[in-house]
Amino acid sequence: MRHFSRSDRVAGLIQRLLSVLLAKEIKDPRLEMAVITSVDMSDDLRNARIYFIPSGGRRNRVDAEKGFKAARGYIKRTLARELGLRYMPELEFCFDESFDYGSRIEEILQSIDTADGSDHQTPEK
Repeated sequence: MRHFSRSDRVAGLIQRLLSVLLAKEIKDPRLEMAVITSVDMSDDLRNARIYFIPSGGRRNRVDAEKGFKAARGYIKRTLARELGLRYMPELEFCFDESFDYGSRIEEILQSIDTADGSDHQTPEK
């Protein structure tokens, strides 16, 4: 059985609480469709890097970043009440580029598939 460190448990709790907070309490239209994909905590629980993806394209990314920057104080106060930690971590919101990277890899694989279909044919006897 894998033992999770305290920073892993706190990161998971922050992700759940923030997801609920975004869905129910924050009314900023820039953050309506933002999804929290992961949270990375430092081992000393002083810093939290929160990864998100917005719906839409690059324009929505910039809007979501501005929305998180504007709501950071409210989010931090609300999380502090719920977490009950001695020190509330500094929150840093980062766009999660792994989804864009994954979709780009998928596009490349699809183009290879369609460009050279002969590799996938079974040999005839």
